[in-house]
Amino acid sequence: MADLPPDATYPRHSHRWGELVYSFSGVMEVELTGTVCMVPPQAGLWLPPGVGHRGMNRQASHHASVYIAPELVPGMPADACAVSVSPLLRSLLERLQAQPPVLPYPAAQERLLRVVVDELVQSTVLPSWLPATDDALLQPVLLALQDQPGDNRSAAEWARSVHTTERTLGRRFQARLGMGLNEWRQRLRVSRALPLLEAGQTVEAIAQDLGYASTSAFIAMFRRLTGSTPDAFRRDRNGRCS
Repeated sequence: MADLPPDATYPRHSHRWGELVYSFSGVMEVELTGTVCMVPPQAGLWLPPGVGHRGMNRQASHHASVYIAPELVPGMPADACAVSVSPLLRSLLERLQAQPPVLPYPAAQERLLRVVVDELVQSTVLPSWLPATDDALLQPVLLALQDQPGDNRSAAEWARSVHTTERTLGRRFQARLGMGLNEWRQRLRVSRALPLLEAGQTVEAIAQDLGYASTSAFIAMFRRLTGSTPDAFRRDRNGRCS
């Protein structure tokens, strides 16, 4: 378990164990080769053994990492990915947060950890949350949006800013990131909204800061991408982390 201040980073590293990363509060970002993984709040991040990665977070966060010997999870994906976190797995992680394991494991804790592994093996792979790329055409657009997520310029306007056509820009988004500009921008906005919600900002203020003409439009987008309204997300996270 770790509490990280804003703008904290872990240096790039790898290890022989698989790793499940789950954030109890705040948004953790994990940078792989050419990709930054951000996962929905209902999910975890699976990092296979040997995968180089660097952790970072823009806001304060509290998260858990569970390290698992590769022979215990032979069916897990060979690539880093977002995975579903069942209510039982979430409860187990919360229990481990309250009572961190200490070697040698007592019998009861050993049984609990084996259930964690069983639940992880049964998890499903979720779509990539917020992919990144070092593509020369896309990177200026992505960096500009990360700096100003409320920027509402159209795909055509962004294409002109990087001296290409809207069609070429759209095809490059799909080829490199697996989604269009608008979908990527909405996912970025959700990732920025999560720590603001946890910090107590109003939904109305967040919607305005992120470029939405109405609060209802922001709520509809947030629900589509997370399965929850902003207020329900805040209640759930604050209730579980208090």
